[in-house]
Amino acid sequence: MKHRAVKRRSVVLGLGATAGVAAVGGIALSAQASGGTSTSSSSDAGSLAFDPDAYTELTTTVTDTAGAEHAVTYHFWKAITYVAKPVDAAYQSLNVSVPVEIDGTAVDASNAPILFANSVGGYMPSSVADATGIGAGGMGGGMGGGAPSGAPSASASASASASASAPGANGNTNATGGALSSNQLLALAAGYVVVEPGARGRTLKNSAGEYYGVAPAAIVDLKAAVRYVRANKGVIPGDTDRIVSAGTSAGGALSSLLGASGDSPLYAEYLEELGAADASDAIFATGAWCPITDLEHADGSYEWNWGGNALGTGKQVDQTVSKALQSQFAEYQAGLKLKGLNGFGTLNARNYDEYLIKQYLEPSATSYLAALSDTARETYLAANTFITWKNGRAGFSWADFLTHVGARKKNTPAFDAFDLSAGENNEFGKGTVISRHFTAYSLKNDTTGLTAKRLDSDIPEMLRLMNPMYFLADKPNAGRSKHWWIRLGTKDSDTSLTVSANIAAAANGLGDDVDHLYYWDQGHGANTDPGDFIAWIAKVTGHKAKAGGKVKK
Repeated sequence: MKHRAVKRRSVVLGLGATAGVAAVGGIALSAQASGGTSTSSSSDAGSLAFDPDAYTELTTTVTDTAGAEHAVTYHFWKAITYVAKPVDAAYQSLNVSVPVEIDGTAVDASNAPILFANSVGGYMPSSVADATGIGAGGMGGGMGGGAPSGAPSASASASASASASAPGANGNTNATGGALSSNQLLALAAGYVVVEPGARGRTLKNSAGEYYGVAPAAIVDLKAAVRYVRANKGVIPGDTDRIVSAGTSAGGALSSLLGASGDSPLYAEYLEELGAADASDAIFATGAWCPITDLEHADGSYEWNWGGNALGTGKQVDQTVSKALQSQFAEYQAGLKLKGLNGFGTLNARNYDEYLIKQYLEPSATSYLAALSDTARETYLAANTFITWKNGRAGFSWADFLTHVGARKKNTPAFDAFDLSAGENNEFGKGTVISRHFTAYSLKNDTTGLTAKRLDSDIPEMLRLMNPMYFLADKPNAGRSKHWWIRLGTKDSDTSLTVSANIAAAANGLGDDVDHLYYWDQGHGANTDPGDFIAWIAKVTGHKAKAGGKVKK
């Protein structure tokens, strides 16, 4: 059978080694592919069958951390609609990249792990429709403007409007740090299959003024995309039983949620409405970087963590509000009854600072300092006298750590703003209502003139559908991912450091495999060990490249 829409072209990446990135298991990347567009074919809207012949053949050059170049040839399927009844196919489509040759050696990826990498940021829309190769999908992360960088043109989606006037669309809320293209390209160079799904996001608005990408649209779309991949087992390359998700910021939240909520019946109605494939939406492993999640408790956890830190202007936030929210966090955390890793005991508001210091922050600083030269370490310690360095280990207090981090990023409340200005308020919009409160506290203290005494009746359901903790701590989900890779920077004040630690503690308490650490002195969106992530995928999936297909390291 002849291939349709097949072209061979070279897409050469300008790449350089990333400082501090481990060389084990991967290649450090610093740029995305550039060049002209390629020819591709999408499946018909009413068909969920993957066409194995509708690919373009591309070649890219990748430079590893040692400076060695690797030529990777891959087959690229572009903008495949993954539901039978799409609301907006420009976003509800996915790209597939399959390596066929690495450094001149043929690669058989038919049974390779599948990296399922979303590019969502700020709960904004994400599209792969204009991508010309792997890692070039549009990330709607609020980096200035409402539409994602790779969003379709008006002609591609005439009814859609990614409104720049939506709350949090100006880059002040949950701006994404990205770094996902590194994961995707590294995975391809390691011989893995890479699936990049688009998804609807909170700013999308139709001609009637209705917001059609608000909760739970993004997670429903990602689940539908997983179902599409699994429904095409044996036709789409890769091991559909070894899907590993990855995402950063809000994308990290969605990756966590995707892993936690696998095959939950709570989403059945929404998936049926889209005509999603009749298949499992469970994934094998989860990769999450700085997940912005557990939103109904995020204001309290944020104040517990950063309440005493001033804003960048030097002004302190309203301490009455901050302390009220801290009390809410204390009640919530006590109710979770989570135990810390390594036998720490039950986590609560009184001991969580000690837990973060001992389990994550001091080890993070220790690893950072140990990797420096003696001279560089002495210089760093001289500039950061709050750290004690004894017997090759760093030590410091929680108060000194907070001082070291400095200004907090967000005012209070950080997520459910009293004036409905946060991006998360828009995420819980409905119909033509752009933003809604999703906590009783913020509704009570609303400054926009609302008179309602209770949250809208659908808000509790939306919160459940958007929170991985519901599936890990509240009602443990048997279909969840059993392997977790979680990362964030120690200077990331986009959310509380407790958010990812709670996910890790909940998963660990269920007996899952958890690999969680913090990057010292890094901010939001950091990803300093992508090579280790690629090696971790091979480890947890049990993947071994077939003879002749192993990537030269």
